[in-house]
Amino acid sequence: MINKIARSVADALSDVKDGATVLIGGFGTAGIPDELIDGLIAQGAKDLTVVNNNAGNAEAGLAALLKAGRVRKIICSFPRQADSYVFDDLYRSGKLELELVPQGNLAERIRAAGAGIGAFFSPTGYGTELAKNADGSLKETREIKGKHYVLEFPIHADVALIKAEQGDRWGNLTYRKAARNFGPIMATAAQKTVATVHEVVELGALNPEHIVTPGIFVHAIVKIDRVKTQAGGLKKAA
Repeated sequence: MINKIARSVADALSDVKDGATVLIGGFGTAGIPDELIDGLIAQGAKDLTVVNNNAGNAEAGLAALLKAGRVRKIICSFPRQADSYVFDDLYRSGKLELELVPQGNLAERIRAAGAGIGAFFSPTGYGTELAKNADGSLKETREIKGKHYVLEFPIHADVALIKAEQGDRWGNLTYRKAARNFGPIMATAAQKTVATVHEVVELGALNPEHIVTPGIFVHAIVKIDRVKTQAGGLKKAA
């Protein structure tokens, strides 16, 4: 019987290795799998390459992973925000590498990995510093029908950590509003995908038309209870 529901976050993340490339879902603070990030800190894997749209807020979630010194390199679109001081300090002191990728290119590089695309040409970044490799050399460019493009490569990962809303024991997932963001494409681009859900439902309870991430892309699900806020309400997924 297929049953991808893990007993705990620790069990789901037990095999993450040092030096792994980790895709972490979320857009700003929407859809961040905080419990999985905390579990990754506790698990102890280090020298990680992390891919996220941002570079963390304050000292929680992704910022906590950076502060713990577990990340060697971050690939993202928006590393600097009003409260991104953990990233700022690490980057300015030379303790963290940064690969800055335009948001559309970031999404497409992840999607391309899941779709089996070897590389693609994008007009974004042509003629700018973003059209250079890490060593300063120029990326390959091509003119197509009078327009200039830059060759970009997929971002493959060892692990994807994402936050969903509902799941079943086969690993089928639905999402809630903005929490959907990068999760679906990240699930396809990693060797292993771990997702948190707020509700585990019986097999067949999810409307097939509402399933965004099919279970074939998911390897482990962890149920996470909603957290009550100080006002007495429930902390939402997005």
